[in-house]
Amino acid sequence: MTRIILCGCCGKMGHFITQLVSERTDCEIVAGVDLNVNAQTASYPAYTSIDQVAEAADVIIDFSHPSLLTPILHYAAEKGGIPAVLCTTGYTAEQTAELTKASETQPIFYSRNMSLGINLMLELAKKAAKVLGDQFDIEIVEKHHNQKIDAPSGTALMLADALASVRDGETQYMYDRHAQRKKREKSEIGIHSVRGGTIVGEHEVIFAGNNEVITLSHSAQSKELFAVGAVNAAVFMSGKGPGLYDMSALV
Repeated sequence: MTRIILCGCCGKMGHFITQLVSERTDCEIVAGVDLNVNAQTASYPAYTSIDQVAEAADVIIDFSHPSLLTPILHYAAEKGGIPAVLCTTGYTAEQTAELTKASETQPIFYSRNMSLGINLMLELAKKAAKVLGDQFDIEIVEKHHNQKIDAPSGTALMLADALASVRDGETQYMYDRHAQRKKREKSEIGIHSVRGGTIVGEHEVIFAGNNEVITLSHSAQSKELFAVGAVNAAVFMSGKGPGLYDMSALV
């Protein structure tokens, strides 16, 4: 039985994960962490700070806020290297470097999208980029609800980074094409953001060549799929040694 500390337990994703775990027999939530603990109605204790958690646990799931990264990493280290599944988006480059450094001595699972389908799409996109080479231009379009703060999405950047890793030469990310008065460069990957309504999350990778276009797309119908990915990752990470893990371990 995998014992979980859930950070962000009172948020939307926290409620999804709480419900999901209650229906499983291979894991349980032993404590929650959230600034708004008054909204917590689950059967486990909840605290306003992770430092207050005294319950023994096997793994931490974080769906809270980027500002809590450092306290979570410190707590995990102090408890003997509890694995941390980091699902929060919007980390700065410095924070990404921090969690990468921590993975040298702690087991860290980090993915900017917890959907198995998105991570399969990522692998397919990398394969396509290798086969198509520089004869095809690459554009990424992401769509999300009107409450999402960061743009482009972490998933769009994850896709772009994966594509850049298999391309020859230097790659430039183009976010603001309307400000450029020049032809498209072969080295570019265009990244475009749409915000509106209640769109959960849609991503397209467009490979545009001469007289043909290939499109890979993924549409999330509910945030529940991210909860499933996070809990599966938590069960997978229980007992793991130091290192930086991601969804490719589950694909």
